[in-house]
Amino acid sequence: MAQIRHALNTKRDDDFAAWYQEVISAAEMAEESGVRGCMVIRPWGYGIWERMQRLLDDRIKATGHANAYFPIFIPLSNFEREAEHVEGFAKEMAVVTHHRLIAGKDGGLIPDPEAKLEEPLVVRPTSETIIGDAMARWVQSWRDLPLKLNQWANVVRWEMRTRMFLRTSEFLWQEGHTAHADEAEAKDHTLTMLEVYRAFADEDLALAVIAGEKPENERFPGAVETWSIEAMMQDGKALQAGTSHYLGTNFAKASGIKFQNKEGSESLAHTTSWGVSTRMVGGVIMTHGDDDGLRLPPKIAPQQVVILPMLREKPEDDALIEYCEALRATLAGQSAFGEPLRVLLDTRPGKAAQKRWDYVRKGAPIIVEVGGRDMENGVVSMLRRDRLWDSETGKVDFQNPTREVAGQTIPDVLADMQSGLLVQAAERRDANVTRGITDFAAVEDHFGASRYPGWVEVQWSKPTGDALEKVVERLKEHKLTIRNVPMDAAPVDGACIFTGEPAVERVLLAKAY
Repeated sequence: MAQIRHALNTKRDDDFAAWYQEVISAAEMAEESGVRGCMVIRPWGYGIWERMQRLLDDRIKATGHANAYFPIFIPLSNFEREAEHVEGFAKEMAVVTHHRLIAGKDGGLIPDPEAKLEEPLVVRPTSETIIGDAMARWVQSWRDLPLKLNQWANVVRWEMRTRMFLRTSEFLWQEGHTAHADEAEAKDHTLTMLEVYRAFADEDLALAVIAGEKPENERFPGAVETWSIEAMMQDGKALQAGTSHYLGTNFAKASGIKFQNKEGSESLAHTTSWGVSTRMVGGVIMTHGDDDGLRLPPKIAPQQVVILPMLREKPEDDALIEYCEALRATLAGQSAFGEPLRVLLDTRPGKAAQKRWDYVRKGAPIIVEVGGRDMENGVVSMLRRDRLWDSETGKVDFQNPTREVAGQTIPDVLADMQSGLLVQAAERRDANVTRGITDFAAVEDHFGASRYPGWVEVQWSKPTGDALEKVVERLKEHKLTIRNVPMDAAPVDGACIFTGEPAVERVLLAKAY
């Protein structure tokens, strides 16, 4: 087997964290902004987020939600109404206290002492409280329910330790909020949106997630139940990719979301909230990337096919561009995944080989190079990003179909790539979930024995209160967390590894981002 010279300087097996940062840089996805914890999302990275947004927005609207927008500034008093909620976010809140700057003694700008706000404003960390105020105005009768809202916005949480896309002080997200007449309907909707996230993550992002309920200590502040989708990264760590919360009547009490029920008396609404963020972009990188850069599922690639004519700044370039344009037009007239195929003809100056590697690092699903000899023979040189190398020769694995065949078959190739990436992610996940461990000592041994130990599924008795806190502290010693209770887990048949009491469910343990 020939030695392969990869496009990145850092390999995943050598330093996964450094590899992750290099992918973001080499793929021109994002860069540091100069403000701690904030990033500039570059066009290719933002293009991926736009695709995610488009696909998820369609799924959300299909469940009866309408998009709205709420202010980024929220009065501090809104949070103070809900004690558990404010406690959960207090350490992460950014607060605005003044509305004007003046020149200071040293020539710089300082907040004007005369411009102090009557009430501090919190920069949106989440929107339950301000949306709750709107719901209290809009919901008066059972006829106004259910109320289903969604918002695409940015939020600020003053994170202590930041990493691009995964944990930033400012990030982009989607947050849904609903109000319902009763508990059963609200709980059902919580799980409906969890399934929306699961389908989106698997079918569009190829993440192969596991859906389940979070333990008590991992609930959203103020929630009665929190559910999540968990994805396994290539280093075996877990990434919480999305959450859905049943909030009971807690926020309805705080915001006054009351309505006249069918019997004519007053009832509190039952509310839900749910969200995903740009950390999913990080999840895509760490699930699908390789030692040559990013590999994008075709559904979310800003450009699914990139055509690179090998231009020489000579008169014959015109004919080559015309040949490539015919392929571009053929592809642009076709569909992939129910949408027009996204294809780019890159005629910028520069060597085709250099541009090829730029797009390899960016994860463009299909790269087509065309030189003068290709044109003479009526063919193209086509490269699949998921099958980049010929392992026997160590060379890039170009295929050479005719231009006509390429134009006809590329949509099917993209479909094969999309499904193949999901299969790879699922197989890697399943191969790295260890089951059958029956005592905590074996958990300690498992996570201490390997650099990339994956996840462990164990049985537990679902302790609460102080008993749960002891479990959490015990896990924290090994940098472990309880991820969720898989919805499709096998029935219990043993004792809790923490308490020795009869188990009631199975939970996943893992190190996490």
